[in-house]
Amino acid sequence: MAAETEYLGFGNLPNQVHRKSVKKGFEFTLMVVGESGLGKSTLINCIFKTGLKTGRKIPSVNQQLESTLKIETNTADIEERGVKLKLTVVDTPGFGDSLDSVDNCKPILDYIDDQYEKYLNHESGLNRRQIADSRIHCCFYFISPNNYGLKPLDVMTMKTLHNKVNIVPIIAKSDSLTKEEVQALKKRIVAELKTHGIQIYSIPDCDPDEDEDYKEQVRQLKAAIPFAVSSSLETHEVKGRKVRGRAYGWGIV
Repeated sequence: MAAETEYLGFGNLPNQVHRKSVKKGFEFTLMVVGESGLGKSTLINCIFKTGLKTGRKIPSVNQQLESTLKIETNTADIEERGVKLKLTVVDTPGFGDSLDSVDNCKPILDYIDDQYEKYLNHESGLNRRQIADSRIHCCFYFISPNNYGLKPLDVMTMKTLHNKVNIVPIIAKSDSLTKEEVQALKKRIVAELKTHGIQIYSIPDCDPDEDEDYKEQVRQLKAAIPFAVSSSLETHEVKGRKVRGRAYGWGIV
């Protein structure tokens, strides 16, 4: 009888796929869209524990008058528990900064379409082994906590993009709101998304045979959409352990 490590039947297929995937690594492209000053760079650096994005200064009035939207990409190789990830963050500096933001969506939409076309051309070619997947897999759309709901620019942009990319709405800098204000803003945003027919990313349902802890975790994630976030790169000591947070006169978030 052959040893288990020498087994070549189809029952070993999951192990083969796993080994191949881990060896090759994964590619993930994340687009971040939102006005300046909402903490986009801080959140990305906080999530991936990397200095991938550097903070930018909020533009002056004169700069806003001449502001045009640009597309910037930053790439980093991340490894966690032996699994490699090539992370690409696509930023949209200048979004919403101009006094006339009607055409803000077009460069974003053109970029997304260009990546789909580029990937299709590679897929149609003869050498498909080393295809770089630059398609936008997810879009974090940042919503200001200072508005009671979505602005016209938010509605227009998400309606333009929701058929092209997975949109995850995020209430930025939510520590500026009380818990009651956060819940009220979430309900308002969800209602406006439905009113305008905007589709956002929906977390898949669990399989019936999943354990209860995982089902509860997924249930909580679904209930938390749109996510209200507060991010920081500063480290503070709380009850004997170091945590990332923001320090205020009354305590640490």
